[in-house]
Amino acid sequence: MVRYLYSVSPKEELSPATNNKNGVMLLTTCIMDELYDIALDLLQHYPRLALDQDSDKDTALDMLAQKPSAFPSGTQLAWWQQWIYNGIRVPHPLASTHSQGDIERPNKGPTDRRSIVKRASDQLLVMAWKGLKIFVPAIKKMYNLKLIHGQALAVLCCLCEQISTLHRSEFKEIGVYKAVFNAVKHGIVEFIVEIVRHYPDVIWCEDDLNRGIFLYATLQRQEKIFSLIYKMGAKKNSMATSWDKNYNNILHQAALLAPSSQLDRVSGAALQMQRELQWYKEVESIVQPKYREMKNINHKTPQALFTDQHKRLVEEGERWMKDTSESCTVVAALISTIMFAAIFTVPGGYDQYSGIPIYLHRNSFMVFMVSDAMSLFASTSSLLMFLGILTSRYREEDFLNSLPTKMIVGLSCLFFSIATMMITFGITLFMMLRDRFPWISFPIILLASLPVTLFALLQFPLLVEIFFSTYGPGIFDKPKKWSSFEQS
Repeated sequence: MVRYLYSVSPKEELSPATNNKNGVMLLTTCIMDELYDIALDLLQHYPRLALDQDSDKDTALDMLAQKPSAFPSGTQLAWWQQWIYNGIRVPHPLASTHSQGDIERPNKGPTDRRSIVKRASDQLLVMAWKGLKIFVPAIKKMYNLKLIHGQALAVLCCLCEQISTLHRSEFKEIGVYKAVFNAVKHGIVEFIVEIVRHYPDVIWCEDDLNRGIFLYATLQRQEKIFSLIYKMGAKKNSMATSWDKNYNNILHQAALLAPSSQLDRVSGAALQMQRELQWYKEVESIVQPKYREMKNINHKTPQALFTDQHKRLVEEGERWMKDTSESCTVVAALISTIMFAAIFTVPGGYDQYSGIPIYLHRNSFMVFMVSDAMSLFASTSSLLMFLGILTSRYREEDFLNSLPTKMIVGLSCLFFSIATMMITFGITLFMMLRDRFPWISFPIILLASLPVTLFALLQFPLLVEIFFSTYGPGIFDKPKKWSSFEQS
């Protein structure tokens, strides 16, 4: 197929001029069009194409560095899609026809009986997933996606193998450093890991402003790339103490406002401000104390630069918090008023002599009393939390934990108060109508669950996002070791 596209006979060699230009143009076009199987075939037949530039002075490595969707780190999947993706087995693109394996566990050749059994089981899994994708569209989509990722990784591996044969002085000429920083910009962690494995010294490269990989990753808010700094052992200190031409150290980079493309990944100005603070605090924790007071070319410390850069975001976050709190305060106040009045107008009324509720000894009446009280307490707590948000000082640090925690408690209590309010309403109708309409309980439950469901659909995703952003595992990965960096 490659020779047909390339229009050369099996015995022909590529000429150093025209044919090489045509070949690299075909290679870069295949990468841009996500035809990684053809690109891989080209590189296997003509490996020197990995080092050539097309008419726009672009290399295959640079084109691949601009395709985050070709790698797992650049693909956002829902939890159920991720579950399917992790379970799927696809053939490895570099495996031979006699020894194929899974894309994540390619076979290296026959060793013993156990490895043969393992290889056979992998083959059966691959065949099973191939069969399932025919009948299940979701599996087919994930299967094709994982196959593309595997092919792209194989292309990257072939490119890195060729580049590792060059001297470091040739890297800038063929655009290796340009490709590395493009990969950092797009957050392709597989790209950085693979190229460092083949040529460890590339981790020390710098751009035109003397920014290293980790300074640039901090500037671009690429947490997956930045997290590699924790896997470098003693070299972490050297990486964290460098600065660029404008004397901006890594903490200054964290103090600059994040690119809009990264901010837009977080909903709401308040959570965006929280994410910026998380970045600043994380970088601050790895730098030496003297670098926290270091001034850049504009005579600004990192903290002063952070305050200056985030003034507008703080104002927008304050406005977002107040608007949300004001709306929820009205709802919480209404529920509190209704539930307080309902406790004195119980269903069935009171005994005119003793003043005891007539339905006091019924189980349904106890459900009414408990749900009414819980709704009142929850709505009052929610009201107090939202009032606390409205009267907050809105300092920068408040957006890290204080304000999000109040919002979590406020929304949770409001959701609980709405749910218990509908239980109170439903049990009241049930007590009033059950003697005449015994079947009334089912439609009451159905209708009462409708507003609770609507509120959950509208507000619960926000509540979950705030919770995980504040108390989740965090965006940074801190494993103990990574052998490739330790040895570089």
